[in-house]
Amino acid sequence: MPVRHCVASLFSAALVLGASGAAMAQAPKAAPKPAPAKPVVVAPAKPVVVKSLAAAVATPGGAVAAPKPAAGPVAAKTKVVTPAGKPTAAPAATRTATYVAPRPAAAPQATRVAAVGRGSVPTPAMAASSLRSTRYGAVPRPPVPEYAPSPEKLPPPPDDGTPRTLTLHNVNTQETVTATYWRNGRYVQSEIDRLNAALRDSRNGSSVQMDPRLFDVLWHVRRNLGSDSSFEVLSAYRSPETNAWLASTSRGVASDSLHMRGQAIDVKLPGHSAYQIRQAARGLGLGGVGYYARSGFVHLDTGDVRYW
Repeated sequence: MPVRHCVASLFSAALVLGASGAAMAQAPKAAPKPAPAKPVVVAPAKPVVVKSLAAAVATPGGAVAAPKPAAGPVAAKTKVVTPAGKPTAAPAATRTATYVAPRPAAAPQATRVAAVGRGSVPTPAMAASSLRSTRYGAVPRPPVPEYAPSPEKLPPPPDDGTPRTLTLHNVNTQETVTATYWRNGRYVQSEIDRLNAALRDSRNGSSVQMDPRLFDVLWHVRRNLGSDSSFEVLSAYRSPETNAWLASTSRGVASDSLHMRGQAIDVKLPGHSAYQIRQAARGLGLGGVGYYARSGFVHLDTGDVRYW
């Protein structure tokens, strides 16, 4: 065979072998066969020996196991179903209340009405129907004028025999009166009548017997201040009609004012401030003292000792 034909045969054989190798490389490999499963040997359960067969419980495997100790009794929860169908919580346990008999009420005792208002009338306790409400609380409504008791007061300064003379100027009527109302250790009624007339109601001209102790308060205040000036009187006696009219127009007027009893007076003292008058009056302890700094005057009365 010529050499040329041998070379061609070898070349063809090489091509065939290469194609076969490529096809074998692309072919999927076969999955390995699974290994045969080994048999599992289950050991028989060991029996548990207990002292009491009655207390034991048989297990599924035939063995006997001791039961767990039983827990204490548990209170069952109770649900209450309302008519609407909604469950509600069980009612809580209620406590047993011990009945205690009430103590018998003590008999009511007469008490004094604390008067803190501007000239309010302090009197013994009265029925609710006889009380009138004011901005300062309930105050009694007396049927007839009478001087209010005042056991808390200090005793008046001792009489040294000096005559007591007052000069009052009523700013509403522009009248001025000077009267020696105390002489030889007693009141002089004729001079007090002159003061009563000067301190009358300026709206209707009515007057009343003023409490003479009110003049003593004025006299001692002026003496303690070392003044010889006349008092300027802004308000003294007020009739019930005048007081009601003032109470309807001013919040500072008490509906049951001591002015209606002739026991109160509102004054100024030229040469002295309202504060000085207040301090001198409070030092006496002879009645109520009201201080009105903005208006510059002081309220004085012979009621119970109180300050505002």
